[in-house]
Amino acid sequence: MKTRIKPAATAPRRVVILGLTPVDALDVIGPAEVFSYANRLHEGPPPYVLELVSPGSDVYLESDAGIGLRAHHTLAQERRAGQPIDTLIVAMGFNAIGQLDPKAMAWLRERAGTIRRVCAICVGAFALAEAGLLDGRRATTHWRAASMLAERYPQVQVDPTPIWIKDGNIYTSAGVSAGIDLALGLVGEDLGDDAALNIAKNLVLFLRRPGGQAQFSVALQSQQAPGSSLDALCRWIGENLHAELTVDILADQFASSVRTLIRTFQRELNTTPARYVEDTRLEAARRALELGGRSVEEVARRCGYRSVDVLRKAFLRRLGVSPRQYAERFASAV
Repeated sequence: MKTRIKPAATAPRRVVILGLTPVDALDVIGPAEVFSYANRLHEGPPPYVLELVSPGSDVYLESDAGIGLRAHHTLAQERRAGQPIDTLIVAMGFNAIGQLDPKAMAWLRERAGTIRRVCAICVGAFALAEAGLLDGRRATTHWRAASMLAERYPQVQVDPTPIWIKDGNIYTSAGVSAGIDLALGLVGEDLGDDAALNIAKNLVLFLRRPGGQAQFSVALQSQQAPGSSLDALCRWIGENLHAELTVDILADQFASSVRTLIRTFQRELNTTPARYVEDTRLEAARRALELGGRSVEEVARRCGYRSVDVLRKAFLRRLGVSPRQYAERFASAV
């Protein structure tokens, strides 16, 4: 049975989702469902007025999934109406990064100062950055696009770890489903944590997910370098994680001095030998836990951790959850 949310003292807040095509449909629908549930569970008048805006000449929104969405009105209509916006949410897909609409960017710059909260879902952060709204601010985005955001907009302080970040009245979130986390956070600010928790329960979600988006990324993806002179050594490291892997041992295996090895890792993989070993061990432990069938103790031993406690500290430091919590969430059979 649904628990009702007690009435808020404030007038209905206008939440506008601006979809920049091709949009990721879940970036629109996920947050929209959170606000919709807030309205449905609220006792008395709905606390939100939710609207979807298209930047094009009509209300049709193309999505990356090939499923069209129908907006309430176009950006041109929104500009003419000039109605107050309480919360603006910018949503878009990866394929929209290279084709940001200049008129939409101009509108963002123009209206941002009049809006209480300006938010971006996933790669929507690129639109906020292009409009200059993230200059000098901390921001996050999907882990796969974080490096690109930092390179294109060096004035933005990109942090790829959190699920979502608030810096002043600007909010950015990580990939796709993190938009739901952010929307729950916004509702929590407006109606209280009890209301947000009630919505999360009805959506069968965490109110606040433990850990950050590093849980969902592939730690070594950014370190792939086809044809690197370190390929053979990296394979050897992966096959010998259980063994001691000091920088001296790695240098001997690479047939070089320690100094040369460190320079080579920095030049070709943009990391250090020690960091690479740490990342590889963590990745192997994650994969072992996801596959299931092994105890945490065995995973720690096979991946070169001296004890379960050392493995636990590594998981908490890098992923924000313990190995057992990670296994409970991702293992096919624990």
